[in-house]
Amino acid sequence: MNNYAVDRQKWASMDILNQMGNIYSEVGRTIAADKSGDKEKFNNALIRTIDLFDATIEVLNEQKSPRLREVLLAKYQFLSLFYSRRRSEDPVSLERYFMQFAVAARNSR
Repeated sequence: MNNYAVDRQKWASMDILNQMGNIYSEVGRTIAADKSGDKEKFNNALIRTIDLFDATIEVLNEQKSPRLREVLLAKYQFLSLFYSRRRSEDPVSLERYFMQFAVAARNSR
């Protein structure tokens, strides 16, 4: 397991709101590091974000959840921010999308 890998068992015990809220934090870190030009912070945040997406996808796939498609699309849009030639994705709207999960998770406590 590398330094960035999330504990899959602990992650699977979280509900989707908390999982997506945590992904939101890493999405924000990745976007901020990209804007600042800090390649090391960007790479670390990117790896962590992808791992969180993958852990969520694994859980949803096991559960045969209809949310799987949405999370796959969110991951695609996130990666498009940095790897699409067109860079058509808007980082602000993507962060806004994820922030809703963080707020919902906080309100559900």
